[in-house]
Amino acid sequence: MIKWICAAVGFSLGGFFGAVAGYFIGAVIQRIGSGISGSEYSSSQYARNREYHAYGGNRPYGHRQAGSATDSPRTLFLNSLLEMTAHVIAADGRIMHSEMEVVRAFLRQNFDAATARACGERLLTIFQERKQLTAEAWRRRVVQSCRNVTFALTQEQCLQLMALLAGIAKADGRIDPAEVKAMKDVAHALGMDASVVEQLLSLGGGTLDDAYRVLGVSPQATDDEVRRAYRKMALQYHPDRVSTLGKDVQENAKRKFQEINDAKERIFKARGM
Repeated sequence: MIKWICAAVGFSLGGFFGAVAGYFIGAVIQRIGSGISGSEYSSSQYARNREYHAYGGNRPYGHRQAGSATDSPRTLFLNSLLEMTAHVIAADGRIMHSEMEVVRAFLRQNFDAATARACGERLLTIFQERKQLTAEAWRRRVVQSCRNVTFALTQEQCLQLMALLAGIAKADGRIDPAEVKAMKDVAHALGMDASVVEQLLSLGGGTLDDAYRVLGVSPQATDDEVRRAYRKMALQYHPDRVSTLGKDVQENAKRKFQEINDAKERIFKARGM
């Protein structure tokens, strides 16, 4: 509308050429005005999105899909972790309040208060979205999220994602076979061998068998095979590989790295290496 008003004013002042000039001036003014109005956020919108931005989000909850490839690495990492957590928790066909409390406790132990709170709220939103989808639609969503992760994150960052997921699965002191299967499905979608799930679920175990499972080798493996397996894991799970995802993620990686070293030391001691 503005451009036609400017054209009319231009015509009255300068005839045909004045009208043309007025039209283009009005078009520029209209375009600038549209850009300003499109970028505005109301105070209520800001309040709704405040918790999301607490853990590094770059888009509000109401305008995004979890695990989008356009997110920052940290946001993609955390949202994918929550989406995969929902997938694992619901694997047995039920979502119990006690399980949600276990996840919330895990988040509080591993992230700062603002991040843990934001993640807890986001997880509830994901569960609500899950209820609105068929099993097949949900499976496709999780697979797409995994593809976005493998596109945007390094292999080492994906492994830390799986390590945190394993920690959540173990947090209640028991591991349901359906949860293990769901984790293996996630590992497969991330382009990993399913054996990585057994390795990560064995972290922190106190037996020699646990230690062998962590390194992914059998008790009959040679000393050289054990050393190679340890060196491979040490490179893959080194905390420096996830430094860009935030200090809290890196601190968790340090704890996992220490558990890998503990497993190695247990094997080395038993073999006299």
